[in-house]
Parts: sequence; C-alpha cells; structure tokens
Amino acid sequence: MFNKKENSSAFNPGLVLNLVGEGTEITGNIIAEGDIRIDGKVKGNVNTHSKMVLGTNGVIEGDVTANSGDVSGKIKGNLSITEILFLKASGIVDGNITTSKMIVESGGEFNGNCRMTNQ
Repeated sequence: MFNKKENSSAFNPGLVLNLVGEGTEITGNIIAEGDIRIDGKVKGNVNTHSKMVLGTNGVIEGDVTANSGDVSGKIKGNLSITEILFLKASGIVDGNITTSKMIVESGGEFNGNCRMTNQ
C-alpha cells in the first residue's frame, strides 16, 4: 500500500559550491567538502577536498589545502594542491607551494619556494 522510498542520495562534493562573495570578510578557518569560490577576504586557513577558486578581488591570509586551485587574487600563505594549480595573470602568491602540476600565466606572481610532487 505504501511504497517506502529509500533515500539513496549520496554526497557528491563536486555538486556543492561554497561562495564567499565580494565585500564579505571571514575571520576563521574554512573547511569544505565541495568546491569553494572566494571573491571576498578570508583571514584563516582554507581546506577543501575539491577545487578552490580565488577571484580577482579575493584575498586569503592563511594556508590553502585543496585538490585543485585557480588563483586570480592574492594569497599570503602556503598552498598545498594535490593535482593542478592555475596561477592566473592577476594572481599573486606570497608563500610556498606544493603541487604535482602548476601553470603560471604571464603576469602571475609567485614569491616563495615550489615543491613538485607526484601525488
């Protein structure tokens, strides 16, 4: 008579988008399972098991750990990227980078050490 529907929706981090909008400032660490885009300012560490995108006006003052990264803004801290890091022309990184692959567009600025790993 009553059909019981089983809730089999598994969490898929690629479908979740977390957004810190322009004009927003967060003080504290961010831990996310899904993708995160930062167009505002974060004073703290950012950790995601997915992709981190830092917009042109975005600023992070802290360490970043992510599966992949796309940096167009400014980071003052260390980056640990499992797969690939894109440092765009407007991107600035003041800190050390650990990644397996990195692409730096002309104009991108990187001040620190870089360690390439096969993860």
